[in-house]
Amino acid sequence: MRYELYYWPGIQGRGEFVRLALEAAGARYADVARLSQRDGGGTQALMRLMEDDSVKRKPFAPPYLKAGKLIIGQTANILLFLGPRLGLAPDDEAGRLWAHQLQLTITDLVAEVHETHHPIAASLYFEQQRPEARRRARHFLDERIPRYLGYFEQVLADNPRGKGHLVGKALSYVDLSVFQVIAGLRYAFPNTMRQVEPEYPRLVALHEMVSMQPKLAAYLASKRRIAFNQSGIFRHYPELEA
Repeated sequence: MRYELYYWPGIQGRGEFVRLALEAAGARYADVARLSQRDGGGTQALMRLMEDDSVKRKPFAPPYLKAGKLIIGQTANILLFLGPRLGLAPDDEAGRLWAHQLQLTITDLVAEVHETHHPIAASLYFEQQRPEARRRARHFLDERIPRYLGYFEQVLADNPRGKGHLVGKALSYVDLSVFQVIAGLRYAFPNTMRQVEPEYPRLVALHEMVSMQPKLAAYLASKRRIAFNQSGIFRHYPELEA
């Protein structure tokens, strides 16, 4: 099957978690808004489906995936669908549910990362909520990063036969998503991550292992991988670590 991914053309964002799965599996897919962006119509291509009155089960917001006649929204839901089809999820129901549960936890973490620079409203500029962002970021760095990273470090420890994987014994979309979280946190909060990473050796090893997967390594080195920037979820504002 050839998939169509719809997400904002200039940022990694939540769509990157889906891209990583598609790329790691060598799946055939079109990154629709980015392809259309070459002709200046990236955002228009993205919104066209959401404004189509013939579509009865419209997603709330990007990312969404077209697979045949299916239109699937929400990152964790897309990965729940793709995981078994791309060989990136366990074969058994219990394993698939466990992977989905971990992905939903990652969804919570990603939302909290976004709130470090947009704690009041996404419609306001960072400069309009700077004092609140500083306070929110301090709480996130002091309390929430240890909570989340400690949890995933323990999940790895509780899977001793997994050879460094979070779920089962093979690469899964959850491994890819945690890789993206570590990469994003390193970009957004480099000083903090340098300080705390020695406490999470399994997560550091997981990040390294994922980055060396042949197909994913090729993607990360290509122009298909959008660089982290100040428009995505993971943003680097030095003052938030001050």
